[in-house]
Amino acid sequence: MAGSNEWYTIKNAAEIDSPCLLVYPERVRANIQTAVDMIGDTLRLRPHVKTSKCRETVMLMLDAGIRKFKCATIAEAEMLGICQAPDVLLAYQPTGPKLGRFAKLIRNYPATQYSCLTDNTRAAADMSAFFHAKGLQVPVYIDLNVGMNRTGIAPGPEALALYLFCNQQAGIHAIGLHAYDGHIRDKEFAIKEQHCDEAYTTANHLRKQIAAETGSMPILIMGGSPSFSVHCKRTDIECSPGTFVYWDKGYLDLCPEQNFQPAALVLSRVISLPSPTKICTDLGHKSIAAENEITRRVYFVNAPQLQAVSQSEEHLVMEAGPGHTFAPGDILYGLPLHVCPTIALYERALVVENGRVTGEWRTVARDRKIEV
Repeated sequence: MAGSNEWYTIKNAAEIDSPCLLVYPERVRANIQTAVDMIGDTLRLRPHVKTSKCRETVMLMLDAGIRKFKCATIAEAEMLGICQAPDVLLAYQPTGPKLGRFAKLIRNYPATQYSCLTDNTRAAADMSAFFHAKGLQVPVYIDLNVGMNRTGIAPGPEALALYLFCNQQAGIHAIGLHAYDGHIRDKEFAIKEQHCDEAYTTANHLRKQIAAETGSMPILIMGGSPSFSVHCKRTDIECSPGTFVYWDKGYLDLCPEQNFQPAALVLSRVISLPSPTKICTDLGHKSIAAENEITRRVYFVNAPQLQAVSQSEEHLVMEAGPGHTFAPGDILYGLPLHVCPTIALYERALVVENGRVTGEWRTVARDRKIEV
């Protein structure tokens, strides 16, 4: 196991129950500054807050001059309103009860300019009617499908027609295009760049068509974390990475050209020795994102040789090899392969400063509802 003087080591670990989530604020600040330096203009940076889901990271970004944000849930949007973030895009198409909740957010947090997505005329018409009845006119972005095949409308004549349709409605008005390219996950930068350029070209062509029709150039928001290193160089778009604040093992491996550093770990303990070569820890499904296959869920920075072999709700069994020296009570520091859903498993993150746990950040937006 690695020595006790590593950046992640907690001097008062004996006082900390496990499993738990640890966050290192100095590293978070450094990651925020790295993102700002990469793009060179905070007005073109619109971070997604889905990763941390906490007010403290939002305040650190506001302190760094960032004024635009993106989120996926009403709770995340409300957290941003509580922080008085000036500009918030709900990167989701609200339908049903979410329309009422979103309208209430807009009323309750007047210091924040809220906007949302739409990708079809039926949803856009429903939004318009609902918001108009509430005396609102909400800015919307057309959600484009540039290859993710999850939501969105393909860039082309129908997307142009949808943009023009939104500008004819009483309760909404189109101000831009949103193109998330999360399907681009090439490790080789040249190939990644090629795929990002292709997505940008199709979206930008539509943007120019809209400008020709309306006389106004739409805002274009593109990308997430993997494509940020490409899109950040374009001076005519906004970028919306999210994972960069905490980073994780998945993106550490996938994006070697990005200089972000891990800033959140899970602390786990060995609880049993089920066989001469295996150990069992307390890091079960409830404590680490488990959507990936068993060997791609956590990487122990102080014990990289461990290989996961089975997991259940409260247990993670790993192969340690013959002659290992692990004992019950030993501490393991785990770097999640996917940090975003891991964060959502914890109601709080313990703050580590100068090698000691000094406080906590509440993961307030992990809940489906805060107040609205």
